[in-house]
Amino acid sequence: MFALYRLLYEHYMTKYGVDIGAKTQIGPGFIVRHVGGIAIHSDVIIGKDVEILQGVTIGYERRGERQGTPKIGDRVWIGSNAIVVGKIHVGNNVLIAPGAFVNFDVPDNSIVLGNPGKIIPKEDAVKEYVVNTLDF
Repeated sequence: MFALYRLLYEHYMTKYGVDIGAKTQIGPGFIVRHVGGIAIHSDVIIGKDVEILQGVTIGYERRGERQGTPKIGDRVWIGSNAIVVGKIHVGNNVLIAPGAFVNFDVPDNSIVLGNPGKIIPKEDAVKEYVVNTLDF
């Protein structure tokens, strides 16, 4: 039976260009807005109401003080081709801009821009970006 499920997983991973590990912990309200080129490590923890776009990598750092995988908070928007890696914490109400590289902790209510990433505090960082909230 395992072989059948593995075959189905490989088929759909290839067909849609999305590789989300089977053990990945994902909260309610998770949305992939545009499919393709998405890779999420199986040890990643994702909170509720998180949106990602195409080309996003949320992955494992193999060495150093940040060895491990990210923990993503609630109400986070991750733009196209952003990379989030390492044993870091991304807070709540965070917008990670397209193309940003994040390998550091991000506080609540922030925007991250660029490579290397730069944090900009903003109280309503995901206003009108994360619209699928389960709290309405």
